[in-house]
Amino acid sequence: MDIPKDLSAENVSFPKEKNILNDIAQETKDAPGYGSLSEDELMEKVEGILMEKIKEGEKRAYFQLGLFYYEQGVMEKAIIYFERSKEFDYQSLYMLSIMLYDGIGCKSDTKTAVSYIRKIAHSEDKRSKHLVNAAQFNLGRAYFQGYGVDRQSDTEAEKFWLLAADDGNPKASVKAQSTLGMFYSREESLDLKQAFFWHSEACGNGSLESQGALGVMYEYGVGARRDTDSAYVCLKGAADRGNVYAMGNLVAHYYRRKLYTKAADLASRVSGLSDIDLIAQQTDCLHSYIRKGIALSCFYYARCLHEGLGTKKDEGEAKKYYSRCYHFDPEVCASLQTKTQHGLM
Repeated sequence: MDIPKDLSAENVSFPKEKNILNDIAQETKDAPGYGSLSEDELMEKVEGILMEKIKEGEKRAYFQLGLFYYEQGVMEKAIIYFERSKEFDYQSLYMLSIMLYDGIGCKSDTKTAVSYIRKIAHSEDKRSKHLVNAAQFNLGRAYFQGYGVDRQSDTEAEKFWLLAADDGNPKASVKAQSTLGMFYSREESLDLKQAFFWHSEACGNGSLESQGALGVMYEYGVGARRDTDSAYVCLKGAADRGNVYAMGNLVAHYYRRKLYTKAADLASRVSGLSDIDLIAQQTDCLHSYIRKGIALSCFYYARCLHEGLGTKKDEGEAKKYYSRCYHFDPEVCASLQTKTQHGLM
């Protein structure tokens, strides 16, 4: 798995703040006379409570209100409260850096975003400790993409990702660990042993992306001894958790072992997926690999339909899925067509 340019920012969940927001909502709902509030009315009450806390001088409430708006998708209001509290709340500064870098609810300003990211990444303030690794990952991302920095640099990207990964620490940036697995899989920085190591670390720490990547590495003997049993375990586990790239490779795994009914059944379901943004949001998997997973499934489903393997033969439907494969990923389609022409499928 190479690193595509659509690499997303590190997602920090802020569980303490979200629990506080949930508690406020629940207490409001449980209050006499408020039990029948609609969801919109309840959110309005929560908003009012947080605004009152700000008026009373509770600084933490600025971030909580910004996060409340962010979670509700009201980005223009979220950025106002993150902006107002960025000087005294690192969490606000972090969220502001992400919004400015990616242009979420505002015009993109990568230079300012990177200056905020640097401040957190190099901070020794204990209030920023839980954000440092995430900021280091995002700084590496900026260097890799070449946005907001003096120049694009794989060397700087690697340096900050290694810092963020913190030797595989499960409390560090698991996204950095997974990204290093992809970084060392690319031609420009190829080191398959390192790729396998980092995907293993990330997978052990819960990375869905790396779990699928490990399955592919085991399946083809890339960076590790070929092990189809381990490949199946990784691919099936990742697929069950929603990794679409793993699903596509699991289809291929079934097909190669002539388990055509399983291949056709899974491929037909994955081929129907289309909302890439939603899948990426739900799984934190990369858009480009979600597309590859759907493309793989479309092609193998087309083969099953074309040959009547595991499903009723239907050449007309097969053509439709060949086209759908090309739509999602032309490179995957071309590669599989070449294999078919040379009798390798």
